[in-house]
Amino acid sequence: MAKVLVLDDVLDAVILVKKILQKKGHEVFPFTEEEEAIDYARSNKIDLAILDIKLKKMSGVEVLEELKKIDPSIRAIMLTGYPTLETARESLKLGASEYCVKPIDKEELEEKVAGVLKG
Repeated sequence: MAKVLVLDDVLDAVILVKKILQKKGHEVFPFTEEEEAIDYARSNKIDLAILDIKLKKMSGVEVLEELKKIDPSIRAIMLTGYPTLETARESLKLGASEYCVKPIDKEELEEKVAGVLKG
């Protein structure tokens, strides 16, 4: 299955996404620090990045920009507790395929991940 990088500044959110996706057979690499996630992507092939928009030091959109520099083929799903049209547009413009609103809905996440990976 897919190699999925998950980045959220809330550890519980990262653990939840990891559990949901591992049950679907994906290999999940959880991070709560932006630099660690970006460094990991530099030395490992990632199929999908699931990024929270609001992080500690950078925004998820900035992390997505960095990941796209490393590998333009990385697909991304953005997570947000504060959905706005502006954030959605910016994420999609930078190459995010989808975005999920928190609290995370298990079925919605599974569906979006499957759809993006097929894409």
